[in-house]
Amino acid sequence: MPLVVPGMTNASANDADNKQEWLTKLAGKKISESTSDVNTFAKKDLPSSHRVLKPNDAMTMDYRPDRLNVYVGEDDIVHDVNFG
Repeated sequence: MPLVVPGMTNASANDADNKQEWLTKLAGKKISESTSDVNTFAKKDLPSSHRVLKPNDAMTMDYRPDRLNVYVGEDDIVHDVNFG
């Protein structure tokens, strides 16, 4: 089944919808380099502008509304996402 990537807009009304859609797809899964299945999600299927952040990772503070931030725990499982 092909992946449908949520539309990206700068409208704040859609920001919450985009966040929830991505969180629904990613929560509880590990991010892998190339394979998607019931327990993993492939990086290649994330938006081109994304970053995966582990606890205590350094990150830039620049705000990019089209960038998906994927937050994983020590166990590499996704627990939150946001745009910015």
